[in-house]
Amino acid sequence: MTDVFVVGISHKTSPVELRERLAVDDKAVGETALALQQGAALREAVLLSTCNRVEVYAGEGDERAVARWLEERAGGSISDHVYIHRGADAVQHAFRVAASLDSMVVGEPQILGQFKDAYAAAKQAGAIGTLLDRCFTKAFAVAKRVRSETRIAEGSVSVSSVASDLAQKIFEDLRGRRVLLIGAGEMGEQAAKHLRQAGASLYVVNRSLEKAERLAEEHGGIARSIEMLAAELSEADVAIASTSSQRFVITPELMRGVIKARRHRPLFMIDIAVPRDVDPRVGEMDNVFLYDVDDLQQVAQENLGERQRAATNAEQIVVAEVEEFERWRRSGALKPTIVGLRRRVRGVLAAELERTLPRLPDLGDRERKSLDKMLDAMTNKLVHRAISELKSSAGSPDGQALVETTRRLFDIEGDESTEDDEERRAPVLEPASSRGKAS
Repeated sequence: MTDVFVVGISHKTSPVELRERLAVDDKAVGETALALQQGAALREAVLLSTCNRVEVYAGEGDERAVARWLEERAGGSISDHVYIHRGADAVQHAFRVAASLDSMVVGEPQILGQFKDAYAAAKQAGAIGTLLDRCFTKAFAVAKRVRSETRIAEGSVSVSSVASDLAQKIFEDLRGRRVLLIGAGEMGEQAAKHLRQAGASLYVVNRSLEKAERLAEEHGGIARSIEMLAAELSEADVAIASTSSQRFVITPELMRGVIKARRHRPLFMIDIAVPRDVDPRVGEMDNVFLYDVDDLQQVAQENLGERQRAATNAEQIVVAEVEEFERWRRSGALKPTIVGLRRRVRGVLAAELERTLPRLPDLGDRERKSLDKMLDAMTNKLVHRAISELKSSAGSPDGQALVETTRRLFDIEGDESTEDDEERRAPVLEPASSRGKAS
């Protein structure tokens, strides 16, 4: 029976420097999952890459090959940062991630969308099979149940809103403060909403001026082209960077002119992108105070409140759903085993009868049909107790051991067809007119 396993790193186990080396562009996660599935000989694979985690979910295969792939991508050993979950632990991890119980900000809604996107990309690429399909669709349902049955979404904050909270803590009041938003994607849009609600004067810079204008218009801000980045940094009180660039957008070379123009006025920069938008060396420059996603964790911890209490109830939901999933997974091997057991026992009986039939040359079709029915009855009686035990223990840990023992004792190899055996098989006893012919 196939188990789910997950190999990955997250904000809990690794610094942002490592996560950005492992990050995979949103447009490439599907093809990367397929390449990994084929290269590591996995039955199925899904790749989840966000600002806070890079994880590979797989069904059957060598987890060490996945870990090696991560190390090769990182360019060195990451054994101190990688975690591996197997079986029910992996399923529980998937459910907790989707329900935002493992997020830096418990209850934030973005991870479920990212989880769905990773699933859709892997499915489109052809990297998903039955087990992960069931696991991920179940995870979506668990996340929905957690949000509807607990208060985890009340007062919920995203990484973007934590960045806004940090900006408010820096200035106490953002009203009248000039905040520059660099990037007009989903994270930028969320940040714009929170900043506008806080009363900030919002300016938006983006590579696509059209996107910047659309975001600025929606939130009462002013759009600027990317060519105006240095000029806008010279005037801003706070800059929040959230682009999808794979390279630093803000470098020390750019900032030297900005700092000179600012004339010792401090600039607070919050980089919520992974890979990072701001070169870490910028934080070492005079009057520049740089925060990245890891720095936001302390702010996030201060905002837990009711969500943390709701998380306790959410964890109970996850545990119950994992148990239900495991019952489904364990029972998946039951029907093929029962079909294989019946086929094996009936095959042995039929073979013995075939050796006897040449000594009974006068049997007619009626007698042969009676013997055929007798084989069915004998098979049912011989396997009845075994099948009853298999069914009664289905879904329990002991049940899986019994399935494996049955398959080994009766030499049931591979995946047996789950179609009804009575419908599929041709009569074992051939009519007299056909016996003795060469095949």
